[in-house]
Amino acid sequence: MKFSESERQILRLLQQNGRASNVELSQKVGLSESPCFRRVKQLEEAGVISGYAAIVDQRKLGLDVTAFVQVTLDQRSEQDTEAFLEAVAAEGHIMECYATSGDYDFLLRVVARNIDDFADISMRRILKFPGVKNIVSTFSLQTIKNSQVLPT
Repeated sequence: MKFSESERQILRLLQQNGRASNVELSQKVGLSESPCFRRVKQLEEAGVISGYAAIVDQRKLGLDVTAFVQVTLDQRSEQDTEAFLEAVAAEGHIMECYATSGDYDFLLRVVARNIDDFADISMRRILKFPGVKNIVSTFSLQTIKNSQVLPT
């Protein structure tokens, strides 16, 4: 999809501040309010802007542990994979899930209160998800960069 420079500016501004008013956007982009509003709506309707959310500091919620969990499935039948994905979707501590190429099938980003909480999540939940053969966990020691802002 091709974007005009105005649309790219709107996307950059909304990624930096999703609460920016249409007046603020129109002034910064150099459009009058009506065309700016129409462009934002078009971007939403096209699914380019898929939603708006508050970015919450996980540590302020007491979620001090971030782990990356490599998951290998025992069998890769469509039913097993679907059941696994449903279990992943239902688990609130799993923040992201990626199907991967290479030595394992999925990579999960999991948050937990502490190491004991993570042990419970991994051993009593994730390892019992349908089709899971093995998991390998790596812990984040420090967040260097965590951005939701995509290049436009």
